[in-house]
Amino acid sequence: MLFSEKICQETELTKNQLHLFAKNSPRKYRVYSIPKRTSGFRTIAHPSKKLKKIQRVCLEMLEECLPIHNSAFAYRKKISIKDNASMHKKNDYILKMDFQNFFNSITPSVFWDKIDSLNISIVKKEMALLEKLFFWQPSRELTGKLLLSVGAPTSPVISNFVAYDFDCAISEWCLIHSITYTRYADDLTFSTLNKGILFKVPRVVNVLLKAHLAGVTVNELKTKFSSKKHNRHVTGVTITNDERLSLGRQRKRFLSHMIHQYSLGRLDPQDVLSLRGYIHYAEFIENGFIERMKKKYSAVLLENLLEVDK
Repeated sequence: MLFSEKICQETELTKNQLHLFAKNSPRKYRVYSIPKRTSGFRTIAHPSKKLKKIQRVCLEMLEECLPIHNSAFAYRKKISIKDNASMHKKNDYILKMDFQNFFNSITPSVFWDKIDSLNISIVKKEMALLEKLFFWQPSRELTGKLLLSVGAPTSPVISNFVAYDFDCAISEWCLIHSITYTRYADDLTFSTLNKGILFKVPRVVNVLLKAHLAGVTVNELKTKFSSKKHNRHVTGVTITNDERLSLGRQRKRFLSHMIHQYSLGRLDPQDVLSLRGYIHYAEFIENGFIERMKKKYSAVLLENLLEVDK
């Protein structure tokens, strides 16, 4: 089935209405910024309600036809940052790298080049329509450049697909050199038991990016090497020296402090909701966390906080 047929079927738009709507779709985004985990801000371009509905229809079809490499752990069903970190927990040495503005580096030409090179079956007469539905135009000018946005439901699967050739190439190189490689969106992690081999990786990454992922570059400031002598963190998860996944000492202390503040009645309702979510996340990463907090603060307090049986 054609994308346009599926969209019209799911949204009750006629083909003429769909093409008329798509004409200005690249500018139908609400733009705002959120702080990054470390420093700076990330620009979010969130599609309008109607455009988002259309993108979600397309997403189902994209997931069926676009290949994604097994080393890509982000935006995949039943796979999480915990799974990503687990891949590296048995290795002593870790290298973390980061793509610079990954989503915004992906243009329609990059997408279509990958479609052609991998012989993906998308009808050419629909290319102009899909380009307008999938890509965001930051500029208000009619001829402004189109980019993949952070915020559209179709962007994650497109980004994973565009990186497929790169993921294949770097995975093959890593396999030969006994290195474990995973990518979580724009975060690349390499780990090994062989001391010194990871120092070769940044050069190889840059060479393979030029060959397989044109336009995407590495943020050199975020390239970091670590080992068991130092704290090892993978996508926000701490790996302990005995090969367990952990929140990390600092975050556990903060959570314990917030639970204590709750016990004193010092948290407002919004803070309680945030704390509740964070505790469930902590239990997900570090099984047994809630039981330890029950022993420290009492089961009744934790059950009230988590609204058990309510």
